Amino acid sequence: MFQHTIAELSQLLQSKSISSVALTRAYIERCESLDTELNCFITLTPELALQQAKAADDRIQSGTSEALTGIPIAHKDIFCSKNIKTSCGSKMLDNFVAPYDATVVERLANAGMVTLGKTNMDEFAMGSSNETSFYGPALNPWDKQRVPGGSSGGSASAVAARLVAGATGT
Repeated sequence: MFQHTIAELSQLLQSKSISSVALTRAYIERCESLDTELNCFITLTPELALQQAKAADDRIQSGTSEALTGIPIAHKDIFCSKNIKTSCGSKMLDNFVAPYDATVVERLANAGMVTLGKTNMDEFAMGSSNETSFYGPALNPWDKQRVPGGSSGGSASAVAARLVAGATGT
């Protein structure tokens, strides 16, 4: 299931060959087993993800879903996510919990996407190797001696390791 594209996962969900809850659980388990080594995520949100997945399955069942409904994704930690820690990879914001959603987070949530968590990044997106995060660098899953690239390295690494179907970045 982790080899499928977002379009393929969408077809599987719409045809009811798989539920968003089952898909989300599989991704959560994969994140929990592999992310300790890769450090892609600053914050995992399994409870929220399962709530969103259940709502996505309800939308699919009722025929009101969209193409992205039920797809598990992650957001770069620079994007505010209501009631979720948004640190921008910085110690200074380590305890900041966003009071609102960034537009991209809101729009993807409205489309029914499932948020697995917030990905690691260069502090305040000021860097190009993902090595300046307060939380340590995200590692490249294909070669841990190389950087995953860019200030959105946690998102890149999470997608490359197939911990999520897709992720936001900048």
